[in-house]
Amino acid sequence: MNIRHLVTRLTAAVVRRGLGATAAAFALIAAVVLGGAVGGMSTAEAKPAWPGPGQWTCSGAPVPSGWVITGYDRSGCQGSGSWYQAPVKDGIWTCSGSPVVPGYVTTNHQQDGCTGIGAWFQQRVKDDIWTCSGSPVVPGYVITNHQQAGCNGVGSWRNNLAKDGNWTCGGSPIIDGYVLTDRNLYGCDNAGSWRQNIARPGLAVCAGTTIPAGFRFTTFSAGGCSGLGAWTIARA
Repeated sequence: MNIRHLVTRLTAAVVRRGLGATAAAFALIAAVVLGGAVGGMSTAEAKPAWPGPGQWTCSGAPVPSGWVITGYDRSGCQGSGSWYQAPVKDGIWTCSGSPVVPGYVTTNHQQDGCTGIGAWFQQRVKDDIWTCSGSPVVPGYVITNHQQAGCNGVGSWRNNLAKDGNWTCGGSPIIDGYVLTDRNLYGCDNAGSWRQNIARPGLAVCAGTTIPAGFRFTTFSAGGCSGLGAWTIARA
């Protein structure tokens, strides 16, 4: 039924029922007319449905703590680009440039993800997890192995909880209270590796290693630490 026919019928109803029905009749007419116009506008301007809780924001908008960026629309925000922000969860694809939430690491990469700008898979850290190059190392973890072709070609590194005697890759964090005690030039897929031990009296540590407070160097061995040289440490 078109609007003209609806108005005619409602007007006739007003005549039959009296002026008391006028307000209700014209309210119904307005609802039909305006509802069609507003409904059409909202449909035209609405974003496509997006899974899960979150919000679209314009480029440059801050990302709330604990949230990540999961989608990108180049034409959004009148051509300046818009980003979909959502709460982080264990196992979520995020766009390049998204924050990595504390306690999370990136474990996979899609070069053409997020509408071509690249995407990274974020997971909650756990012992023995493989992470992509550039992923943060969560406090208490060290890097123990390397794969040059991992993470779809960007390279990947294995993260493990620190423990006495771990072999760690060059560039790995050195946990407080630990020292370097040996090295392997070809370890970690040729990136080089170093063994970390908890500092204790009588331990030989590699030359150049910083020792924790409360210890001192004593004797030096030129052949220690696989030829690099090593110092024995003692309580200060």
